[in-house]
Amino acid sequence: MEQTTQSINKPKATEVSSTTDQDSELTTSPKKDNPMRKIFIEKVLLSSGATSDDLQKSVKLLQLISDMKPQILKSNKRIPDFNVRPGLEVGTRVTIRGKKAEELLKKLLPALENTLDVFQVSDNHFSFGIKEYIEIPGIEYQRDIGIRGFNITVVFARPGFRVKRKKIKSGKLPKKQHISKQEIIDFMKQNFKTEFLE
Repeated sequence: MEQTTQSINKPKATEVSSTTDQDSELTTSPKKDNPMRKIFIEKVLLSSGATSDDLQKSVKLLQLISDMKPQILKSNKRIPDFNVRPGLEVGTRVTIRGKKAEELLKKLLPALENTLDVFQVSDNHFSFGIKEYIEIPGIEYQRDIGIRGFNITVVFARPGFRVKRKKIKSGKLPKKQHISKQEIIDFMKQNFKTEFLE
C-alpha cells in the first residue's frame, strides 16, 4: 500500500513542476511595443522677430535655411511702449515637416556642437536659438542678410494627435498621450546623439 501511494504522488509533483516552469517563461517573455506610444518629430519651426528692413533680411535668412517661403507675422495687439499696433509686421516663420524636418535638424544641431540644456526642453517640444547663421556647417555669409540669428522649435507627437486638432468631432487627448520631457531627451540621445547639460 505504501509503494502504491508513492507512485501516485510522483506524477503529481512532476505536473506541478512543469506548470511552474511554463508560468515562469510567460512572465519573462518581452512585451510587444505599443505602436500608439511611439513618438516622432511632427514639425520644426524656424522663426525670427523683426520689423521694417530687418524683417526682409530675416525672411531671406529663413528662406536660405529652409529652402521654403516663410510666412510674415502681424501683431494683433497694441503696445504703445514699443510702438506696436494691430496689423504691424513683427516677424517671420516657416514650418518644416516630415523627413525634411529631421534632415534640417541634423544640419542645425552642429551649430551648437549637438549640445542642449535640459531647461530648453518642455513637454511635447524643445526650443533653442542660433545667434549667427554662419555657425551652421555649409552656410556662408550673405551680404544682403548680414549677421543675424533665429529661433528653432521642435514639436513632437504620437499617433492619434490629430484627434485633438480636428475641426469636426475633435476630442480631448489623454495626458498619457503627451510626450514628457524625459521621453524627448531619450529620443534625441538615441536618434541624434545629442548631449544635454543639467
